Amino acid sequence: MDFKHCIYKNPNEPIGSRVKDLLSRMTLQEKLGQMTQIERVVVTPTALKHHGIGSILSAGGSGPFEKALSSDWADMVDGFQKHALESRLGIPMLYGIDAVHGNNSVFGATIFPHNVGLGATRDADLARRIGIATALEVRASGIHYTFAPCVAVCRDPRWGRCYESYSEDPDVVRKMTSIVTGLQGQVPQGYPKGYPYVAGRNNVVACAKHFVGDGGTDKGINEGNAIISYDELERIHMAPYLDCISQGVSTIMASYSHWNGSQLHADKFLLTEVLKDKLGFKGFIISDWEGIDRLTEPMGSNYRYCISASINAGVDMIMVPHKYEKFLEDLISLVETGEIPMARIDDAVERILRVKFAAGLFEYPFSDRSLLDTVGCKQHRELAQDAVRKSLVLLKNGKTPKKPFLPLDRNAKRILVAGSHADDLGFQCGGWTADWHGRSGRITIGTTVLDAIKEAVGDKTEVIYEQYPSAETLACHDYSYAIVVVGEVPYAEWSGDNKDLVIPLNGADVISSVSDKVPTLAILISGRPQVLEPWLLEKIDAFIAAWLPGSEGRGITDVVFGDYEFSGKLPVTWFKRVEQLPLNVGNDPYDPLFPFGFGLTTTNELLK
Repeated sequence: MDFKHCIYKNPNEPIGSRVKDLLSRMTLQEKLGQMTQIERVVVTPTALKHHGIGSILSAGGSGPFEKALSSDWADMVDGFQKHALESRLGIPMLYGIDAVHGNNSVFGATIFPHNVGLGATRDADLARRIGIATALEVRASGIHYTFAPCVAVCRDPRWGRCYESYSEDPDVVRKMTSIVTGLQGQVPQGYPKGYPYVAGRNNVVACAKHFVGDGGTDKGINEGNAIISYDELERIHMAPYLDCISQGVSTIMASYSHWNGSQLHADKFLLTEVLKDKLGFKGFIISDWEGIDRLTEPMGSNYRYCISASINAGVDMIMVPHKYEKFLEDLISLVETGEIPMARIDDAVERILRVKFAAGLFEYPFSDRSLLDTVGCKQHRELAQDAVRKSLVLLKNGKTPKKPFLPLDRNAKRILVAGSHADDLGFQCGGWTADWHGRSGRITIGTTVLDAIKEAVGDKTEVIYEQYPSAETLACHDYSYAIVVVGEVPYAEWSGDNKDLVIPLNGADVISSVSDKVPTLAILISGRPQVLEPWLLEKIDAFIAAWLPGSEGRGITDVVFGDYEFSGKLPVTWFKRVEQLPLNVGNDPYDPLFPFGFGLTTTNELLK
């Protein structure tokens, strides 16, 4: 059959007409293929041409090869796309990646602060501009789709994904959803409510996640159970999705977690009756990685049930990611037996095609190599540096309020720099950087805190760096001051669940030993508050929460040496003891070490 003059291939036709025309031409197998997302390592020409696989993803760290550049990624993605377009109907595949703080899997990309740091800025326009920059760098690599932003409202820092949340306060999270507009583009006035919107080739398909309540699980356990009323679920955890939908967010990811025992991947009430019907979401719902497998114990043991329960609940695209042939075999059988109605399949495919047409994939399926110059460019790194500056929260400045310790003298004679995180770019970036969990070392292009200090100080200033200063080093009495940088090691998801929240790598001991001998600024690199004992706080002269700042360490020295003023405010409550958790603003009693919203200037004024 000649498809040359088909409505679905005509960009001048309304998207609704194009979707309807294409859907009418599709076989059952082609429809089910569109509902399937697979990992790049299992992709074959057959999967794309004959199974009609609708989407491919790269898991954290899954790329063409170690330290592959954006051009290498574009070559890989374009190669996959070529095979997809050779299918009977020529439906382009949608390539997805977790670009959660910049295009963080790609070597040389700009790495922005993680969301908790952006929440400290309270700057919606900054988030929007970061979305614009991230979209350009993602599209430069040939990728069309990012599994971001995470709009979870983190109510307990023991949760291993705390740093992926902007705040414990839904109002702050709602404000920062402006990143959706940055990623996808500004929705035009009069655009139909709830429909997916992607402005053009410089924008990407966004994904609000994880619907819903993932930040409110009992004891902060990842993939745990949110034991709360529907009113609380709606008021706190669902609220940011309203803003994402109003900005035309194209996709929403279901949560691994439970709500009062109900698994979100199979919760028809929340996914269909609330999200699709009540909130009017017209994009598609995607599962999380092997999210449907978790519906049975052991995982995937009753795979037919996993498939039918999730799709009937309202999940439209399944992140399989490996056993797609088994998935398609069982799904075809479930449709043929009527266990999954054909109307549900058509609804899912209609939503997926709607996003693909909105994203312009049919007109521009391949990468735009002209965007390669944007990757890690000066403008983007300056934006990331600005984000770091604005994210820093000053919690203590001077042994007494009347004698501020900061800003530091950049022309001091001799400075001691110490700590596990002073010269480790991977630690500075955190999880979801280069790999899923992140890792230590020079994993990408960037500036460590030590690099930035050496650049910032005067020509005659001597900088002594020792990660764990020896007694001999500390015995030297002519240091003007010390900068000790400690913090968490990178982690992601369940591996970050932590019931103790003690600074790792003997961080408190390093701060203590240095501050015993030298006036000390302590900088904490972390995705959440850590235990700060009163005796330790008393010892140090100044303390900064720097969160997970990303690749641009200069943002820290810009503020420490007084070129810019502190403006960050705590996005989460800083607890005194883990036994207090969960502890959120509005709780009664509320007895934090530092309250939500706390932040000082260098003159020790409270930020308003």
